[in-house]
Amino acid sequence: MIVRKSPREVEAMARAGQVVAETLELVGENIRPGITTAELDRIAEEHIRARGGVPTFKGYRGFPASICASPGPMVVHGIPGPYRLEEGEVLSVDVGVTLGGLVGDSAYTFAVGEIGPEAQRLLDVCQAALEAGIANARPGNRVGDISAAVQRVTEEAGFSVVRSLVGHGVGRSMHEEPQIPNFGEPGRGPELAPGLTLAIEPMITAGSAAVALADDGWSISTADGSLSAHFEHTVAVTDGDPRVLTASTRLAAGSRVGSLLP
Repeated sequence: MIVRKSPREVEAMARAGQVVAETLELVGENIRPGITTAELDRIAEEHIRARGGVPTFKGYRGFPASICASPGPMVVHGIPGPYRLEEGEVLSVDVGVTLGGLVGDSAYTFAVGEIGPEAQRLLDVCQAALEAGIANARPGNRVGDISAAVQRVTEEAGFSVVRSLVGHGVGRSMHEEPQIPNFGEPGRGPELAPGLTLAIEPMITAGSAAVALADDGWSISTADGSLSAHFEHTVAVTDGDPRVLTASTRLAAGSRVGSLLP
C-alpha cells in the first residue's frame, strides 16, 4: 500500500533528512586514502546519535553497521570494516536516519583523492540521472516517468542501469511502496500525488548491468568488475516542484571530496 504523508510528517522527514545530509558531509570530509570504512562508520554513527537520531540501517534485517560503504565495483550494501580506501577509487556511502519515527535516506559516491576522467564522468552522469528522476517527481506523473528519465540520461551517456535494484517509498519505514526502478516507460506505474515521499536512487555501471551478491549476504557488486556509482535523495511530491528532503549545499557542487572542504 502506498502511504501519503501529512505536511507535518513531511517536515519531520526533512529534519531527519538534514541529519542525513550532515552525516554525508562529515563522512566526505574524512574520506582519504588509508582510512578504513569502519572508521567512517564510527564517525557517522556518532554524529547521528549526537543529533538525536538513530542509524536506520543498524540492525535492519541483521545489518551490522550504521552506513553502507561500497568501494569501486561494489554497487550497494557494503559492510564497513577493515578495508582501507585507496587513492583513485570511488566509494558509495549510503546513510539512513530515523528521527521522530520518520526516516531520511540518501547516498553519495565520493572520489578518493584524484580519479580518472572516465570514473568522474560516471559519477557526473549518475548525479545527472538522479536530478532527471527528481525533476519528474510531480503530481500527475507516474513512477515510470521517473524511471524513464533515469534510464535515458544513463544510457545516452553509454552507461548501464542496474535493473535488479530499485528505489522505493520511504517515511514511516525505510522501505515502503512504491518500488521505483531505474528503467521503464513514461506514463506507466502508480500515479504520483502530493504527500508521497520517495527514495530515488540511480545505481549505474560502466559495464554490464548484471550484479552479484557476495558471500556476506549483503554486498552487491558488478558481475564484470566494472566501476559503479550510486546517488540517492529522499524526495517529497508536492503541489508544485519536488522537494528534496536530504539536500546538501556542500555536496551539490560535485563528487570530489576536495570540493567539500573550505
